[in-house]
Amino acid sequence: MTDSQQTGRSRAGGRASRRALRSAPRFDMAPGLVNRLPRCEVMDEEQVRRIDAASMDILENVGVHFRDDIALADWKRAGAKVVDERVRLDRGLVRELIATIPAEITLHARDPQKNVRLGGRHAIFVPMTGAPYLRDLEDVRRAPTLDDLAMFHKLSHMSPALHSSAHHIVEPMDHPVSHRHLRITHSSMKHSDKTFMGMTTSPRNAEDVMEMCAILFGEDFMETHPVTTGNCNGNSPLVWDETMLGAMRAFCRRNQPVLCSPFVLGGANTPASVPAAVAQLNAEALAALAYTQVIRRGCPAIYGHYLSTVSMKSGAPMAGTPEISLMNFMIGQMARHYGVPWRTSSLLGGAKTFDAQAGYESAATLSAVMHSGANYIWHSAGWNEAGMHCSVAKFVVDAEQCAMAYRMAEGPKWADFDQALAAVPDVGPGGHYLGHPHTQENFQTAFFMPELFDNNSIEQWIAEGSVEITGRALKHARKLLSDYEEPKLDEATAEALRDYIARREREIPAADELNQEY
Repeated sequence: MTDSQQTGRSRAGGRASRRALRSAPRFDMAPGLVNRLPRCEVMDEEQVRRIDAASMDILENVGVHFRDDIALADWKRAGAKVVDERVRLDRGLVRELIATIPAEITLHARDPQKNVRLGGRHAIFVPMTGAPYLRDLEDVRRAPTLDDLAMFHKLSHMSPALHSSAHHIVEPMDHPVSHRHLRITHSSMKHSDKTFMGMTTSPRNAEDVMEMCAILFGEDFMETHPVTTGNCNGNSPLVWDETMLGAMRAFCRRNQPVLCSPFVLGGANTPASVPAAVAQLNAEALAALAYTQVIRRGCPAIYGHYLSTVSMKSGAPMAGTPEISLMNFMIGQMARHYGVPWRTSSLLGGAKTFDAQAGYESAATLSAVMHSGANYIWHSAGWNEAGMHCSVAKFVVDAEQCAMAYRMAEGPKWADFDQALAAVPDVGPGGHYLGHPHTQENFQTAFFMPELFDNNSIEQWIAEGSVEITGRALKHARKLLSDYEEPKLDEATAEALRDYIARREREIPAADELNQEY
């Protein structure tokens, strides 16, 4: 055997070499997406103005409750009308404040090659977070551990179309609640060098995340460079509470962006009307976006939301419905109207297993999201059972779906158009292109070929064991984890993070002692 055969390479970069390189597994992160798809805009200009006017009327005449003394004092100084907890915001003040939000954000990762942009046509895919259960590598539904969280961070790191490791993809139930934010943040930082999210479960927890980011990136660097994102959920209808507002201040004071996310359960905490629900959500988001600029003018912020409609039969949240798609289209138009980046949720499923329902719901949501023009595409891998569990099988299939959506959003590739067209007279009527040199050179990249979908004949599928998508996905996940290589932290930084966690765990009472029978 020659050296070139041993290494799988041929001389002078020949065809066999290029083919081997194309077929080798690739874990490099895809650059942040530039979404070239046409945006689906379901409102005309007059309807956009109607939503804007309705939202401003809500802010001026109904008002928003800010259940936080510091925020109320801040709003008084900013010139808002404050009575008890209710803040009424003049539309001129709102417009003045949101005009200072940057239209584009660059999130800086531990590996600078993995920095990503948000805003305009720039978008990223972010995996799900917040699941209190998982379906594991054996497809068993159970409570997660810190090791399970690390597994998902590793899978995020190895999925090319996922641009972030998020934060608590699953809740590590083997650690006290009061300490989890430290371990979750460390896992995000340790197991991936992509950008990540920071915990906002309390103001003090958010401060801890900021301190850990300062250890990783440097305090001065954070003053001018966004390095993480935090999510602050509103309590619809029309309430922002002390926990979220305190966490928002922790992030904004350090120039780190927050997602200002009303939590919509259409028909339950909004009117049972798509346009009216969007008008209320828009008012809630604008109130929070404006407050970020009261905290610190010019700090980055993201127009957020979580969208669901409620089944009037059971009261349960639903995924993949037509109204959710319509709201995504409308919210995209409103965010562009104000010139701010915006967040949505994708690949959501309400099914209890990774079944056809999960696939249909997720596909419907993903398709709408890609045409909505969203910038921060969250919950893009693993979400099922209305967010109650993260499925390993669904996670890796969703990640591949993101790669397919990424490829579609790039648009048609014209670089080899003339060369490909030259093959037509070579082949002529009645021939085929399989053996043509252009096909041989480009077959790996011309068309996306999913690894996890089976497109073989029924006979071959049966001969290979009749394995369905869940089994194929779990096998793929095990293979990914066996190939994982940790992107090592600088040892001094790693030690500083460990020391910080140890000190804070000594200082924070583990008041919620572990229930060993979880």
